[in-house]
Order: sequence, then structure tokens, then C-alpha cells
Amino acid sequence: MTTGKIALEEHFALDETLEDSRPFVPEKDWPELRSRLLDVQDRRLRLMDEHGIETMILSLNAPAVQAVADHRQATELARRANDFLAEQVARRPGRFRGFAALALQDPEQASAELQRCVKDLGFVGALVNGFSEDARSETTLYYDLPRYRPFWKIVQDLDVPFYLHPRNPLPRRGNEYDGHGWLMGPTWAFGQETAVHALRLMGSGLFDDYPRLRIILGHLGEGLPYSMWRIDHRNAWLKAPPKYPAKKKIADYFNENFYLTTSGNFRTQTLIDAILEIGADRILFSTDWPFENIDHAADWFDSASISEADRAKIGRGNAAQLFKLDR
Repeated sequence: MTTGKIALEEHFALDETLEDSRPFVPEKDWPELRSRLLDVQDRRLRLMDEHGIETMILSLNAPAVQAVADHRQATELARRANDFLAEQVARRPGRFRGFAALALQDPEQASAELQRCVKDLGFVGALVNGFSEDARSETTLYYDLPRYRPFWKIVQDLDVPFYLHPRNPLPRRGNEYDGHGWLMGPTWAFGQETAVHALRLMGSGLFDDYPRLRIILGHLGEGLPYSMWRIDHRNAWLKAPPKYPAKKKIADYFNENFYLTTSGNFRTQTLIDAILEIGADRILFSTDWPFENIDHAADWFDSASISEADRAKIGRGNAAQLFKLDR
């Protein structure tokens, strides 16, 4: 067993966000998921001990804050979640760290909350559940929009990573899933939605403006490593310039500004593809507890057919360096 592992897509829920997770499991399994989400200090720790996980970086369940369209209510929910998480981390600071929940419906308030979380609460970054719903504009907000540039400057200045976590697309945005609900959530829609959001960030020129930003994607990259060559080389014989404002190829940003976790994607072939595309230095172990099993994640990773040097980096070393955990 690989010991000392650091896991960083690991969720909890508040009583008021708990119901957001109910649709992701059959009703018969809801009591189990509910119990897992509300526990921080007991069963979670026992499983960490049993499977060689030294530290979990905890984050609020999804979509939670991002689905609260009212700016004031979203901001208040984020603050309550962060205060609760800070209390949990303080009980066992050697075992838990925190990702800030942020109400990006209001970029200025989100910037202030991130600064509070990092500087006052000791959090190591932010995890945001995809696009934000917005009552003021009655639209969905993606973070490549110009209004978010001051927020991203704060993220870069604080020198903390930003985890872009999935959420489902809204029903009103299209009918591609009508009659095919099985495609929603982690089966397909999570990955598709998050990959598009990440590509929007890359193509927008965000990383030209803020080249030291670090963005984390779960599930071994939401399918992007497999598609990266095609994104940059489609119809190459046409010699047409890219239609996005960014200055570099998309793969350049993917390799320079992104990290991937193993959360909820426990397949060695996929891990090797990600290593070949982005490098073992940019991959991080995670489980996706409580939506996936810790034993499934850890048992697979501990025996995956990769070098021991890569296992040490992915299991602990990369995250310790990224989040400055050994200082």
C-alpha cells in the first residue's frame, strides 16, 4: 500500500446543500450517500487510515453555491460553508485542508471571500462547481467572461490553485439529453460540460493575461487529454488561423496551466494516456469520496502499472508541492 497519499476531490455537505446530491443516486442508496456527505471526522478518517491517505483537501458538494441565482444568498451560503469547513479542518489540521466555496455570481464578493479563506482561514485554494446561475442577467456565467478578469488576478496574486469541478448542464440549454437521462452526471454530461468550460478559459486569452494561474480538472481531465491533438490540428491543411483570441495553441495552455486528478476515473489505460499528454508531474491522486469509494480509488492506484517514481509523485509529491503542504 502506498502511504502518505494526498487526495483533493473529496466532498462534504451542509444540511442546506445536502439535497443537491440526492439526484445522483437511486433512492435506496440515498441514506448511505447522505451519511457519507455529512461525516467528516469519523468514517472518513477511518477509511483514510485504512488506505494510506494522509491528507484530504475538502470541498462543498455540487452544485450548491453555483445553483443559487440570488447573489446575496449565494454569497452568504459560501461564507457559511467556508466557516464550517474551517472549523472541521481546525480539529485535525494534519489530516484535512480546505478549498473555498465561492459565489462567482458576484466576482467582487468572490474575490474578497477567496482572500479571506486563504489569508485568514488557511485554505489552499478554491473549488467551484462549474458555471454560476445568475438571477440578475437570467443567464449562466462562465469564467472566461471579461467581468472575471479582476477575480483571476486575485487568484494569481494569492498563488493558489482553482479546481473547476463539474455540474450538469441546465435543462433549458438544449435537448441533446432529452429521453437519455442516463447520460447526465458522471456518465457523460459532467465531463462534457467541464471540458467545454476549460476550453473556453484556454481560448479566451486568460492565461496570456495571467500565465501563473493553475487550474485543476478532475476525472483525469474530463476527456481532454485524448482530444488535445485534434483540437489544435483539425483540418490543418487549410492553414487557417485559430478563431479564438488566445495567442498560443490550446495544448500549450493545457500543459502549462492545468493539473489533473484521478478522481472517479480509476483506469490505468486512461492514466497512462494522461501521463503521455500532460506529464506525471501534473497528475494528482484523488478519490471523489463520497460519490466513489476510497478503497476502489486507493486499491487501483496502489497497484496501477506505472513506475514507482510516478506513483510517488502522483500519490503525494505533486500535491505537496502545488499546495505547499510540506513547508
